[in-house]
Amino acid sequence: MTVKTETHEFKTEIKQLLNLIINSLYSNKEIFLRELISNASDAIDRLRFKAQTDESILGDDGEFKIKLTRDPVKNTLTVEDNGIGMTYDEVLENIGTIAKSGTNDFLEAMKLLNKEATLTPELIGQFGVGFYSSFIVAEKITLLTKSANGDPAVRWESHGDGEFTITEAEKSGRGTVVTLALKKKEEDDPDFTDEWTIRNIVKQHSDFVAYPIIMDVEKDEPIPEAEQLKDKDGKPIGETTRKVIKEETLNSMKAIWSKNIKEVTDQEYE
Repeated sequence: MTVKTETHEFKTEIKQLLNLIINSLYSNKEIFLRELISNASDAIDRLRFKAQTDESILGDDGEFKIKLTRDPVKNTLTVEDNGIGMTYDEVLENIGTIAKSGTNDFLEAMKLLNKEATLTPELIGQFGVGFYSSFIVAEKITLLTKSANGDPAVRWESHGDGEFTITEAEKSGRGTVVTLALKKKEEDDPDFTDEWTIRNIVKQHSDFVAYPIIMDVEKDEPIPEAEQLKDKDGKPIGETTRKVIKEETLNSMKAIWSKNIKEVTDQEYE
């Protein structure tokens, strides 16, 4: 079986954007995660909308979620959703051209603001170029996606160096997985594989997202009494707790403006 594989150059405007993102001073590096989570949420929204007229598209996977997976050993961070996914042609159209990204408008706005403008979270969000903001922290991005319509899965990869590779791949269910091979951490940079760093970013930027943002976390759990070792007097011997990995939801899924004013902290208000 022949697997379709192609290497493409980014369009000129995308190359300009990548150069700007990778080389500019950018004080809010963590904003990339907000953008990837926002993209994942949008993909689920699109699937839910389509399911209004075609319930079968959901299959047996109707529990929507966005999963974050961090790997300190491999120095990777993954954002996964079970949204609508993309076909081969949709990946080509949405990533690598200016038709969908708003890149051209973004670059024009940067020129008007300042010849050496600094990227801001507002600019990143306003023009829909958030996917590319991941290159601020990643030396390589791998996107694996499978459309809800049943087309073959697709893998897209790039080092942000002006070209990308796209190939047919294998994936068990619909949705998109974005894996960032993170750059070597600089002295003052956050550790994007650290549990509390991720928690804080989600709380600050994505708490209101309507779908559960989940992550596996390590917790201490009491060992059931029946499984504990005991001495002749029935007293526990050794540890009474153990480390377990459990899935935890990081966001409240409730927008600040929908909360009771007494529940909103001064920091959230700001």
